[in-house]
Amino acid sequence: MRDLKIPAQRHPEKAHRPDNDQPRKPDWIRVKAPTSEGYKQTRDIMRAHKLVTVCEEAGCPNVGECWSQGHATMMIMGEVCTRACTFCNIATGKPPEALDVFEPGRVADAVKKLGLNHVVITSVDRDDIEDGGAEHFAQTIRAIRRQAPETTIEILTPDFLRCDPSVLEVVVAAKPDVFNHNLETVPGLYPEVRPGARYFHSLRLLQRVKELDPSLFTKSGIMVGLGEDKQSVLQVMDDMRAADVDFVTIGQYLQPTPKHHRVDRFVTPEEFAAYEKAAWGKGFLMVSATPLTRSSYHAGEDFERLRNARNAALEANPA
Repeated sequence: MRDLKIPAQRHPEKAHRPDNDQPRKPDWIRVKAPTSEGYKQTRDIMRAHKLVTVCEEAGCPNVGECWSQGHATMMIMGEVCTRACTFCNIATGKPPEALDVFEPGRVADAVKKLGLNHVVITSVDRDDIEDGGAEHFAQTIRAIRRQAPETTIEILTPDFLRCDPSVLEVVVAAKPDVFNHNLETVPGLYPEVRPGARYFHSLRLLQRVKELDPSLFTKSGIMVGLGEDKQSVLQVMDDMRAADVDFVTIGQYLQPTPKHHRVDRFVTPEEFAAYEKAAWGKGFLMVSATPLTRSSYHAGEDFERLRNARNAALEANPA
């Protein structure tokens, strides 16, 4: 593994600096500040269990709504990511600590106390670890199964780009209900938006999950408003379907700080509706395409719809 010596930074210098003509945030993007009692209770449980959430680390606009309902996307393997994607607000550098062997148990305990029907577990990239954290994901899934056997589990994984391909088998063997890995953007924007990743590697990872276990639901998402065009978004949908991805999410990119990739434009709700219609037409079992869509936004409700859609498809075509 390469020796990453970049010190951890909350707002790292990014390759793509913003221009002064940042478009104004439209009304359909604005959300209320989180103040509810449910929000506070969720926050207190996260603090008591010393857990990190991507909701806070990535500055998700839906945190108030989700946490008020006790839904939080837990981020395992630390707070420092070994990648420096220009869209992401998570600290980047060399993680200062090894993996916490007690973290899977704390996650499972929090899931039980929150009484979750569905939980989303994600992580930072850990290129400093030989298996990229694959076994840690598996241990977390198994711990949740023991503590909260009725809870369905969705994982949002890194790409395991610098690992032996067999590490993916470790995660799949733990049998999450949904395996999510986001493509994030169109391939032409990877060099400036996701420079440490490879588009076709991520696509192949999703395809490989289905080959290893066809019963697992696969899911992937992209952001729009980064500078892509409509045709490239439609092509990504085709690529996902070729990899047998079941569920696509499309949401508006929001620039977390002035040092991150600038917002090229705010995509209108009408355009999102058109993307949703196109995605249904391409054969996805589940589609979420709105300005505020994020990977784990309404994930529990969407999982139920996804499961129902598969059952209906099997009834219509048993073969």
